[in-house]
Amino acid sequence: MTAPTRERASTAAHGRRRAPSTRLIALERRLHVRRWVYVAVPVLSVLLALAVGAVFLLLTGHNPLVVYRVMVQASFASTFGFADTLASATPLILTGLAALVSFRVKLWNIGAEGQLYIGAVLASGVALWLGELLPRPANIVAMLVAGALGGMLLVAIPALARAWLRTNEIITTLLLNAVALLFINWLIFGSRSFWRDPAAGQFPQGTRIPVAAEFPRFGTTRVHLGLVIALLAVAVVWFVLTRTRLGYRMRILGDSESAARYAGVPVRRMVLVVLLFSGALAGLAGAADVGGLSRRLDPNSLAIGMGYAGIIVAALARLNPGGVVLVAILLGGVRNAGTALQSLPERVPMEIAVMLEGAILLFALGSEVLVRYRIRWPWSAAPAVEGAGGGGPAGDDAASGPEGDLLAGGDGPDGPVGAADEREEGP
Repeated sequence: MTAPTRERASTAAHGRRRAPSTRLIALERRLHVRRWVYVAVPVLSVLLALAVGAVFLLLTGHNPLVVYRVMVQASFASTFGFADTLASATPLILTGLAALVSFRVKLWNIGAEGQLYIGAVLASGVALWLGELLPRPANIVAMLVAGALGGMLLVAIPALARAWLRTNEIITTLLLNAVALLFINWLIFGSRSFWRDPAAGQFPQGTRIPVAAEFPRFGTTRVHLGLVIALLAVAVVWFVLTRTRLGYRMRILGDSESAARYAGVPVRRMVLVVLLFSGALAGLAGAADVGGLSRRLDPNSLAIGMGYAGIIVAALARLNPGGVVLVAILLGGVRNAGTALQSLPERVPMEIAVMLEGAILLFALGSEVLVRYRIRWPWSAAPAVEGAGGGGPAGDDAASGPEGDLLAGGDGPDGPVGAADEREEGP
């Protein structure tokens, strides 16, 4: 009997072909994910980012232990330091929520940076236009509404293109960030606009908003009413996601667009509503910065990457509204510590804070693989058969949905949204 004949006979006798042996490391998809993994992955991402930062500091001749100690002391070990951290975290909470809302349904709004700019433009314009005509509460409400409308105005273009033309929202929202930045720079530095201070002379700056429009601060710190507004926004987002029909539809659409269509969810309308909701939250961040910190339209204080940092906040918080607050405080402390590094004799560059933010994002996104897959080493036992043995241990969560599968493509709104034969059903 020839070798191929013997192989076919062996295959017929045993019912299947023997899997070829391999000495390579493989990734095996998890059938279930234990709860502690969801906590361990963000913590591991931060620790790995700190390790990379330590290597960078050693290569540049700095002691990482000394640098990290100064950063902790400057941001968390004193009353005023922690107050500054909270002030820095306020816009990050709002931009983190903006990213969270869209990412929950696998719509990738990368334009929170530009939406923050336009929100600041409209909020400051309303404050300057109203002047001292209204009392402070009415002015603050008007600024918040204008800021939210500004963010919605900028994201409306990508939202309409995504819902009806199937245009990739990553590209459109990202490009509009540059447009918005050029626009606010032109308002202050390139024109005699309504926002520019006519008495600034050779050093252009924005006109200061009236005292009646300034957000009140807590004591002598930089913490202002915007922090309360950000925490209220966290509560609103949590309520919408977990207790409303909109949140229920978002969960269905985030899990599977096919299931959403079958359930009668109007996909086009949902894409539009979710992106507008996301843009409104980013615009609120711009209004909070104008009313609470800069108190004028200042491109230099706005263009510091708060919208992009919101993506890090949402990813590290695993799209959990409560986690957004904790992560925003962490990143706010990292940003707040950048200036404190200048007090060291070695003059540590402030860019170490930016490098740490980028490293945290990279490790947070990369470590998502460990949530959905386990590493199968060459010397480990053979992988379990998919689906054998029924469900996993009690108390485990399936690795699916927007929270358990952050980076999975799945059957989200990247499907044929806007197809000609789509029937928009439901209310």
